[in-house]
Amino acid sequence: MIRVITYVLFLVFGVVSLKAQIKSEELVLYNNEIELPGTLTYIAEQTPLIIWIHGSGNVDRNGNQQPVIKANYIKQFRDSITKNNIAFYSYDKRTSNKNNKASLLKGVFLKDYVTDVQIAINHFKKEGRFSKIILAGHSQGSLVAMLAAESIDKYISLAGPSKSADQVIINQIKTSAPFLDSITKAHFKELKETGKVEKVNPMLQSVFAKQNQAFLRSWIQYNPSEEIKKLSVPILLIHGTEDLQVKTQEASNLLLANKNAQLVFIKGMNHVLKEVNSMIENQSSYTKPDYPLSTKLVQVIVEFVNK
Repeated sequence: MIRVITYVLFLVFGVVSLKAQIKSEELVLYNNEIELPGTLTYIAEQTPLIIWIHGSGNVDRNGNQQPVIKANYIKQFRDSITKNNIAFYSYDKRTSNKNNKASLLKGVFLKDYVTDVQIAINHFKKEGRFSKIILAGHSQGSLVAMLAAESIDKYISLAGPSKSADQVIINQIKTSAPFLDSITKAHFKELKETGKVEKVNPMLQSVFAKQNQAFLRSWIQYNPSEEIKKLSVPILLIHGTEDLQVKTQEASNLLLANKNAQLVFIKGMNHVLKEVNSMIENQSSYTKPDYPLSTKLVQVIVEFVNK
């Protein structure tokens, strides 16, 4: 009995000790007038640091989007990865911070997201507190991370598309609403050639709304399969088999573009990095934060970072 009690006390003390070791810092970085508040967690300095780059939408540092998406997947990842003695930093995307509203009215371009990442990289490089800097780009952030990947040590793509955004959107519409396929192609052609779409089909307003057009034009000029060829750092491509938003073929295409990359498919993982067992779980995991993060995801990334 004494042995059992001693063992239980040791386990409890170990958990408490680990939590006590984890340090958390709230940082606010600035890209000119743009405010980028974020959270840094770590156990010790001079360890590797992962900087997270968000996917599309108004995603905050924890992986939530007002008013609907409450998946909390970035916070779950932060908590899991930091326990493995890897530092982690994520910030509120400029579009999720209400303090940036006035600046955002001037327009947002893909390059703005790239310079936001570079501000974070430069901050931690100047501090010199961490041994390596790894970028982890999720979905749209996979491309943003590629474009920001100067002077980093490693690159991770999570559910990253391999095609330019116009091709991705055209393929999605071709599948869901094939009668809009030719109109979508014509709108993109007009956007590329003239910089705007004068008369948007009412059924395509969510894509080509006037306020979206400048950003969309800045996004579609980049092809991830071309950009990944420019990377010379170690590359890890990760894709979940239950991803409803980005097909697994996209990861295979990125591997073909840069054969020095490592590709891992994670069975049962969806787009927000959760372990799901059905279509109902897949869909509800976007609005319920209690679905568990993929444990395989954390394992694969820890191994890659520590190589």
